[in-house]
Amino acid sequence: MKKVRKAVIPVAGLGTRFLPATKAIPKELLPIIDKPVIQYIVEEVVNSGIKEIIFVVSPEKKTLISRHFSRNEDLEKRIKGKPDLLKKLKATNNLAKFSFVIQKKPLGDGHAILCAKHLIKDEPFAVLFGDDIIDSHTPALAQLLKVHEKEHCSVVCLEKVPRKDTCKYGIIKPGKHTANRYDIISMVEKPTPAKAPSLLGIIGKYIVTPEVLDALKKARAGCAGKNGELRLIDGLKLLLKKQKILGVEVHGKRFDTGNKDGFVKAIKHFSSK
Repeated sequence: MKKVRKAVIPVAGLGTRFLPATKAIPKELLPIIDKPVIQYIVEEVVNSGIKEIIFVVSPEKKTLISRHFSRNEDLEKRIKGKPDLLKKLKATNNLAKFSFVIQKKPLGDGHAILCAKHLIKDEPFAVLFGDDIIDSHTPALAQLLKVHEKEHCSVVCLEKVPRKDTCKYGIIKPGKHTANRYDIISMVEKPTPAKAPSLLGIIGKYIVTPEVLDALKKARAGCAGKNGELRLIDGLKLLLKKQKILGVEVHGKRFDTGNKDGFVKAIKHFSSK
């Protein structure tokens, strides 16, 4: 099994929950105190040992996100007498090797991943969604990578969710498990509480084998979701018929910054630190 060298971060969504703020500013650049959400995700990737990041973006987001992770020489000159600020600013310049792929229409996260297929090639890769921040001693992605490197299969991040919230998540049907690791028998996208096979929800962090790309292509042809959207879980459900997939409850405190309540909780948490 090849080493995981690349991470795909789909960030082409419209951010409608945060309008009108996201009319001009991508949701991913909204700040948690003094650091935008997307920087937390990028730092998690880098601190897990992955140095190549592929952003799948809408056309209007490419410039703004790229600008945040690029050097601003004029600003550096203006604050050169403030070493603490200058250190924070320079820390964003060379975090990773960044590539950008345009997703012209919001056709789902599965479609976004297929847009990056030519850059992923025949390698296992990480996928992280731009909403999930997990504050942990060991990066959540590193915890998934440890399992992947031992088992050589796809690994998804799990969290126990309240039964009333199963309709907001992909939910797994678990098989045998040891400690925080589960064999996955099946997956259901956003089941009603009465039909949920467990309370183990899939969170936006994954390590996937390259075969998921072919599974997504088949899913797009035969079982894409509502409104023509293709979800990553559509590909994973097909992949599960051929390969083992494991789920891991990672250690750490998770914040869903994709909704206002989770965003405010993240601000309170990180401000207290």
